[in-house]
Order: sequence, then structure tokens, then C-alpha cells
Amino acid sequence: MRWRYLKEHRQVFYSQLVLSDKLASHLEEIDQSASEMMERLIKDMAERQGVTERLKAENQLRWVGMMNNIRSAAEEVVLNNLIYA
Repeated sequence: MRWRYLKEHRQVFYSQLVLSDKLASHLEEIDQSASEMMERLIKDMAERQGVTERLKAENQLRWVGMMNNIRSAAEEVVLNNLIYA
């Protein structure tokens, strides 16, 4: 996603990365940061909303729904703050 965004919307920056041979390392860094941010956000949001292993055992359907909402919200944050920044 980041590669496509840079190529389509940040063409000058993309060209600079390609010409300086730093595109791959930039994309790897963004990917690593995005993964770490997703994990941290999901954990924090789940704790704040009371989504626990106990809830998972007691009401699996509710747990799945809440975790899906949390993942979607976390993904939106990551996309806006890292991928499309």
C-alpha cells in the first residue's frame, strides 16, 4: 500500500527514494512500524473496552465482533498515520 501511495501521490519523494536506493529500506521500516503500531493499538483498545479472554470464553460471538471492530479502527489509524502520511 505504501509503495502505491508514494508512486501515485508523492511522486517526488518516491523518485528520491528510488534514485538514492532507499526505497526498499523505507518500505521495510514502514511495514515494521505499521505492524508494531497495529499490535499496540489492538492490545490497548481491547483492554480499554474490556475485551478479555474471559469474555472470549463466555460469549465468543460478542468477542469476535468487538475484536473485528477494534482491528478495523486500529487499521484506520495505521493507514492514516503511517501509510498515507
